[in-house]
Order: sequence, then structure tokens, then C-alpha cells
Amino acid sequence: MLIIVVGVNHRTAPVEIRERLSFSEGAIKEALIKLNALPAISGCVIVSTCNRTEIYAATMELNDGLYDIWRFLSNRSGVDISEIKNYTYSHSLYDTVRHLFRVSSGLDSMILGETQILGQIKDAYELSRKQGSTNRVINTLFQQALAVGKKVRSETGIDRHAVSISYAAVELAKQSMGSLNGKSVLVIGAGKMSELTVKHLVANGVSGVVVSNRSYERAISLARQFNGQAVNFTELYKYMTMADIVISCTAASHYVVKLNQFRSVMEKRIEQKIFIIDIAVPRDIDPNIANLPGVTLYDVDDLQNVVDSNLAERKLAAVAAEEIIEDKLDEFMKWLSTQFVVPTIIALKNKTEAIKESELQKAFNRLGKLSEHDKKIINTLAGAIVSQILHEPVTQLKAYAVTPQGHLYAEILQNLFSLNVEGKRSENNIWPSNQMLAAAASDINCDFLREDINNERNCSRNQG
Repeated sequence: MLIIVVGVNHRTAPVEIRERLSFSEGAIKEALIKLNALPAISGCVIVSTCNRTEIYAATMELNDGLYDIWRFLSNRSGVDISEIKNYTYSHSLYDTVRHLFRVSSGLDSMILGETQILGQIKDAYELSRKQGSTNRVINTLFQQALAVGKKVRSETGIDRHAVSISYAAVELAKQSMGSLNGKSVLVIGAGKMSELTVKHLVANGVSGVVVSNRSYERAISLARQFNGQAVNFTELYKYMTMADIVISCTAASHYVVKLNQFRSVMEKRIEQKIFIIDIAVPRDIDPNIANLPGVTLYDVDDLQNVVDSNLAERKLAAVAAEEIIEDKLDEFMKWLSTQFVVPTIIALKNKTEAIKESELQKAFNRLGKLSEHDKKIINTLAGAIVSQILHEPVTQLKAYAVTPQGHLYAEILQNLFSLNVEGKRSENNIWPSNQMLAAAASDINCDFLREDINNERNCSRNQG
């Protein structure tokens, strides 16, 4: 069983191509049904966000699986299959698992370490699982990807450093004022940057939002999003006397907040401190206001310095994240290799054991009466010979199991020895039984496999 992915993201294709290859939630349900009906696909998940579309699938045939997905995307989008190949990336086995682990950890995102993608992957997986579009390999892959994403964030702190201008403003406010719970904010300007900054402030405890904009209608629209109040631009200084935080981001070509008028604002505040963030370019706030007692003023360059510093921290955290990913990648691939190698090893050992027992019985019959001691010695000798003969091919098969050609070696061994492999690929069953996997788990020395078996048993008990 092979795992593959075909995807497109902000680095490989322009937005007009990404739009045509994207899926709405409703479209994903129908697409999953069509994908699973394709001959080479045994299970799949579709991840579709604003910056990426990816189809993860389990397949027995690498080239057939990739081609089926390319053809599916081409038929659905109307984009020629040759263009689909040019704009998409594709991976198999190790590279697919590593890619998904990196995506879930935020290492493949436009903003390094962003957290939203983890929830998007979870939602995509749950949708596919509920649709019945996944299989055991896909389930285990995505469950581990979600666990890796959580582990990376908890152990490296890669998402704890603000790397957007709007969020950096909030971090500076928290550093300056401590808790933001119950604080009030006056927003000057009703553009996208103002909206993002207020959104982060409200998420961190700010409760009172007042919006002032030259277009009163736009002020009303933004204020409504946060259950706030819109005020006329002429009342700007009046409401400054009551705000704890001022965010300014307008398109004005001159100072919107001037020194002399603001000096009177501070006189009315009676030594109450104020925190001001000027995100506009050109600046909205007269920089001389920063010299007034009780004023903390940051402009966009100050915010950019914070972003640059935090991005450097995230890059350091990403190095540690890559190490976690590689460890978990090896663990998963050991588990995956057992899906086709263990049944072959068990079948080979069962066949040689049957031959040994048959030939021993013939030998004992010819030798006549033997003591139990003599039988034990002969039996031990025969077992040692069989074990030594099997040791090298079994060891080599385990080593080849984690390569893209691993399944071929398993099939060759099955054919050479005419093995009757339980769980061998058939129309209705491509998986070895849990009993077989459990019996081989200690032989493979794979804790991950044993944990998976125990989880399945527990699930079966709970469902029963």
C-alpha cells in the first residue's frame, strides 16, 4: 500500500489556477465519492484552503494512482492535464508523510508556524472519515499528522511569536499594559488592517470598541462586527479622552492626530496613560506626541522590527520542529512497512515450519525408537537450520520494506516460495488481520504497531 499526494499551493500556481482547483465543503463530499470510485484509489482526503489544494490517497499502484488524480482534477477544473502536472507537486511514501507532517506543523504555510492549518487539516480528515472515504492507512496517517502538529507547537513554541503587523501591535499592547481585559480601543480608519488589529485585540480581552472614520457608513459597518460604537470624525479628540488604546490606519497624506489638540486630550485624562499604534504610511499620528507624559506610541517601523525579531525566533523553532517530524516520520514508516511485509514474513515462517515438522516426523519414523532427549536435540538442530536460512532474507525484506520498491520485494518472495499470504491483496481485503500484525509486532520491534493494534481493540470494545 502506497501513500501519495498531489497538490497545488501559493508557491506553485497563480491564484487563477488555485481558484479552479479549489473545493468548497459541499464539492468535497461529491469529489470524495468520485475519487474513491477510481480503480487505483483505496482511500483519500482532500485538503482545500485559500492557499492550497491537496489530495492525499492510498494506492497499490504509484503511477496509476497519480494519473487518476491528475485526470480527476483536469476533468473537474477544465485545466488541461499537462498544465495540471506543471502547476502541481506530487510525492509518494516518505515524501508524502513528511510533507503532511510539515503542513500540519505550519512549516509549509505562507506564514511560518501559523496555527489555522492544523484545524483545517483536522476538518478535512473528519469530513473524509465521516464520508467513509478513508482506510486504515489514511486514518493512521492523518491521526499522526495532527499529533505531530500539536507536538511541534507545544514543544517548540513556533506559534508564540507574532509575525503579522496587526498581531505584533497586540503583543506590544500586552507588554505595555499587561492584561487587556476590560480595556477600550478607539479605531481611526475602517480599513482591513484596522479590522484585523481590532479582531486580535478583542480576542485578547478588549471589550469596548469605538470606530471613527471619514466615511461614517464604513465606521458603522466595522463597529457592528465587534458590537461597538461608530462616531463622527469630528468627535475624534473627544473619544480619545476615554480610550485606553488608539489604533490609527487611514489613507490620509497628513497627520490626522496633531500635537496641540492631543496635548489638550492628555490634560483631560488626568495622568491616565494611553497606548497608541500608528499603522499608517504616511503616519497618522504626529511623532512628537510620543514625548508627552503618559503616552506610548509605536509606528509601523516599530511593529516591523518586532515582526522581524519574532520571525527569526520562528525560524529557530522550525529547526527543532524538523527534528520532531523526522522522528515521527521514521516511526510511521516502520508501521506502514508492516502492512505488507509482516504477512509475507509470517507466511514464509509458517511454510518453513510446516516443512520442518513434516520432515522431522518422517525422520523420526525411519529412526525408530528414540529417547525424548534425542528428539529434542534433532528438533533443535532443525529449528536452528531453518532460522539461520531465513534470517538473511527476512532481514533484507524488512530493510527494503521502507523503500518505494518494498512491496515488490514482498510480492517476489511470495511468488518464489508460492506463499499463501493471509490478507494478500484481493477485491475485498487488502489488509492483514490484527492477529497477524500482533503476532509479528515483537518480531518487527515496532511499538507504534502495537499501540495501533491496542487502539483498534479498544475501539471495537467501545463500539460493541
